[in-house]
Amino acid sequence: MTLSNEIFHDMTPQFLKPAQADPGDTVSITLRTGVEDVVSVDLICLVVEDGEDTEQGVISIREPMVKLRTKQKDFYYWRAQRKLTDAPLDYFFEIHYPLQKLSYDRLGLMRTDRERVCFRIIPGFHTPAWAEGAVMYQIFTDRFCNGDRSNDVLDGEYFYNGQPTVRIADWTRLPSATGGDIREFYGGDLQGVIERLDYLKDLGIEVIYFNPLFCSPSTHKYDTQDYAHIDPHFGRVITDGPPPMRYVTRLSSRENLDASDALFALLVQKAHERGIRVIIDGVFNHCGSFNKWMDRERIYENAPGYEKGAYISRESPYHDYFTFTRDAWPYNPHYEGWWGYDTLPKLNYEGSERLAEEILAIARKWVSAPYCADGWRLDVAADLGHSEAYNHSFWRRFRRAVKEANPEAIIIAEHYGDAGPWLQGGEWDTVMNYDAFMEPVSYFFTGMEKHSDAFEPGAVGNEDRFWDTMSYRAARNFPQGSLYSAMNELSNHDHSRFLTRTNGKVGRVSTLGHAAASEGVDPTVFRQAVLVQMTWPGAPTVYYGDEAGVCGFTDPDNRRTYPWGREDLKLLAFHKDVIRIHRENEELRHGSLLRLKSERGVLAYGRFIKDAACVILINRNEYTVTDDYEVHVLGVPRKAVVRNLLMTGSAGYHTVAEERFVKDGLLTVTLPKKSGMIFKYARGISHDPENFLAHGRRLNFT
Repeated sequence: MTLSNEIFHDMTPQFLKPAQADPGDTVSITLRTGVEDVVSVDLICLVVEDGEDTEQGVISIREPMVKLRTKQKDFYYWRAQRKLTDAPLDYFFEIHYPLQKLSYDRLGLMRTDRERVCFRIIPGFHTPAWAEGAVMYQIFTDRFCNGDRSNDVLDGEYFYNGQPTVRIADWTRLPSATGGDIREFYGGDLQGVIERLDYLKDLGIEVIYFNPLFCSPSTHKYDTQDYAHIDPHFGRVITDGPPPMRYVTRLSSRENLDASDALFALLVQKAHERGIRVIIDGVFNHCGSFNKWMDRERIYENAPGYEKGAYISRESPYHDYFTFTRDAWPYNPHYEGWWGYDTLPKLNYEGSERLAEEILAIARKWVSAPYCADGWRLDVAADLGHSEAYNHSFWRRFRRAVKEANPEAIIIAEHYGDAGPWLQGGEWDTVMNYDAFMEPVSYFFTGMEKHSDAFEPGAVGNEDRFWDTMSYRAARNFPQGSLYSAMNELSNHDHSRFLTRTNGKVGRVSTLGHAAASEGVDPTVFRQAVLVQMTWPGAPTVYYGDEAGVCGFTDPDNRRTYPWGREDLKLLAFHKDVIRIHRENEELRHGSLLRLKSERGVLAYGRFIKDAACVILINRNEYTVTDDYEVHVLGVPRKAVVRNLLMTGSAGYHTVAEERFVKDGLLTVTLPKKSGMIFKYARGISHDPENFLAHGRRLNFT
């Protein structure tokens, strides 16, 4: 008996139809096995039955699977059907051999020493089809492009956390190494993004994810001042005021707010015209002390059309929006801040149904006309509320509100750890994929923790650790639709730039200085990681400037400006090509993932659909590796021609299509040190070795 990865099932359409089913649907479940040894296969369904006298109310239903007739010589296919109810359906397989039986679940063939992880169908849980494999681009707006200098924050325009704001006139200046960065403004805005939409389209971007855009006094805007409006410093400043009242006028003027909201609507319209969707950031766990509901800085106290803030008056209609720990007289309130920060008052949903309704109205507003955003990214979503029960209750309401307003809108949460409880169909669609993408990829290629706070040399090239982490966390945390639309990032606004991680320097800008972030970086390793990003299940998400070679330690150094006119053109060209390959090959967006056998330091895997497959080979070692890879398990015929779509290595990268011959199901490849390749098989490519020898080209990439 051969225990190989010929045995396969996942929840992509090739093996589960429909892949996202509704209650009452009959689903068709298919398992693939090798052609030898298997006697029979049973589908084991675990069903929750009220009133059943079984452990935890779960009963096991065994259903023999039918062996299908197929023209394929390498595999048997076994199929069973099951009608769904409203309840989730958990299942696994029992494979019967002449002398033993084995189980197969989401982690593969079952070993007796591990926990079973079932496949799970959640009836009625539909993630937006457009998000599956979509190429996303994250923009930290103040640092991307300044298209309108008339809306720039001015020197001393207001005080933030006790110090005046600073306008940075030199776009190339690096952010301050200390906390002062939060009040340093470079002037990036929505007009700048509009002017660069064609750049994003040319790069191959399909979705823009914006860091917060709503009114806020900080550069990062995770301390919302007014959820109902786009910040005029990102939008339009039409009405200005005298220096002592300039900020108050700019942020409370209805003319400015309406014009800024209209500019956002225009941006979304222009993005949609180019086939680009837009996701916005919602910071609903906490707001800012500047918020009109709190008004600690007394911005709205005497502004026409605004109620008194909770900090101003006990009689404020917003008093219950917050948790006050002391209401002294004369009025000197103390309130709960997120992580103790008094600039970030935590919102008290349990204490105010009106607050919950306001946020739900905001959720609906921005995904509806005329704004028509395509979804929300939710900041620290698991922290919202003061109890887990309320948290889940609120996000169920949030999902209903968003999906009723825009059924195709996506809900992506920032979350670390097991997201499974929120991904059961009634709350989030998916998450920013730290656990099953960013962290394992960072450790394999660089050995670095994602903040550059630690280095583990033993993690570099450790493919077993990589696969164990990726497989286990994906299986435990993600339904299929959530996994394939998860935001797969190498860098973002909270972590060090991936290119900086390639230098192995442990520390932050405050201790190492700005220059250290670009010293000794390795673009070759970075390209390898991008190659994985663009060929792995999920939505590959580029953090603005990564494609241009921007370096930086963790916040605030990771928020440098985009280097317009100073881009690393070779790295930019590589991103365009690998994004193009991702978009042109359906299997890289929707296909199954299968690990191929390889030696230490080599990642070998395939993405495949019924009639096509891509083979991805990555050699992280400092030496050349030659090996045979069993590509027939991807559905590649045992005699076939494949084409090399891309090769990256220490000398650069190439996209000249080299043809190679698959013999007896094996693809033999020599991988230079620190290299990566993508090979493509598609039905219709000649399988004739004579044709291969006549027309194939052997190129030297070493």
